[in-house]
Amino acid sequence: MADPSTSPPLTRASVQAALKLIEPYVHKTPVLTNTSLNRLASAPRTAAELEGTEWAGQTPAKPVLRFWFKCENLQKIGAFKARGAFHAIERLKLEPGWEENGGRERGVVTHSSGNHAQALAFAAQTSRIPCHIITPHSSSRAKISAARDTYGAHITFSGPTHPERQAVCDAVAAQTGARFVPPYNHPDIILGAGTAALELQAQFFASPNNNSGRRRLNAIITPCSGGGLLSGTALSCEGTGILVFGAEPSYQGADDARRGFYSGKRIEFVKSETIADGLRTPLGEIPWGVIYERRLVKGMYSVGEEQIKAAMRLVWERMKLVVEPSAVVGLAVALYNEEFRRMVEVEGGEEGWDLGVVFSGGNVDLEKVADLFA
Repeated sequence: MADPSTSPPLTRASVQAALKLIEPYVHKTPVLTNTSLNRLASAPRTAAELEGTEWAGQTPAKPVLRFWFKCENLQKIGAFKARGAFHAIERLKLEPGWEENGGRERGVVTHSSGNHAQALAFAAQTSRIPCHIITPHSSSRAKISAARDTYGAHITFSGPTHPERQAVCDAVAAQTGARFVPPYNHPDIILGAGTAALELQAQFFASPNNNSGRRRLNAIITPCSGGGLLSGTALSCEGTGILVFGAEPSYQGADDARRGFYSGKRIEFVKSETIADGLRTPLGEIPWGVIYERRLVKGMYSVGEEQIKAAMRLVWERMKLVVEPSAVVGLAVALYNEEFRRMVEVEGGEEGWDLGVVFSGGNVDLEKVADLFA
């Protein structure tokens, strides 16, 4: 991958430049609204619904929410990851001497549980570059099958933790000479990921549902794993007045970014089997710098497994969209996390908030979906 020192600065202008670079290769995904979900989010939860939670016995929050869903589940390869992968490949091709020194023949390598694997494999295939993927044995079969069978990647399996993935990745890179393209911890990946939220901002203001452009987008919430999408989103909103929030699963400590954000220390190790399989990775060092050190993210929130499943079911049933569990964690926060909902109630008042929600992907195993909804 291109040397980070040669990457553009982490600014909103660089996200805008990244969008111009990748526009020929990615979809401008739609932004959808849904009256039914707006009503659900704007209705206070019942005492019975809060029973057994940390908010039991409290007066339910009464936020007013209008959702704007950025449907990256309809992106090429079914996830926002295509944006970062294409930006990384296009930046690599611009590196002086890369092709002359055999870079094209040696190819690229990465580790991923699925979506980044497909994205890099597709971007590499588009430029006729070999691609090596290191992935845990527990990864989604649908995602790995797509990377291997559809996009021609060479697959090597590893253990589930980040150190195990990275060790195998380093070995393959040493053997093949392939250039490592990290799934999130690189400026080029971050800037590419941020283009989704940049599009969302423009689509919101141009939408006929925006009362002739008189309302403003108050905030955007995205899932957070390694932090590429969240930090890129934060960069795209810098200086606009749009607040940015991160969402994570709480199961088995998968909310490492939230815990690190409020303790002031990045957590470097996570081992969780949350159903949101794309969010099992610890927050990277470079995204941490954007999210926490530069204070470009307003807050971090988490939800449980049942809440993620409930939000996923609502999207499938009410919006007729195929989304994966990782994609709906932000929506689940807005629907079920009383801390977030009370904050919206206080800050939004009677007018409420227009909230952008990034659906990060839609790659699921249908067999697993049947089990989730059984």
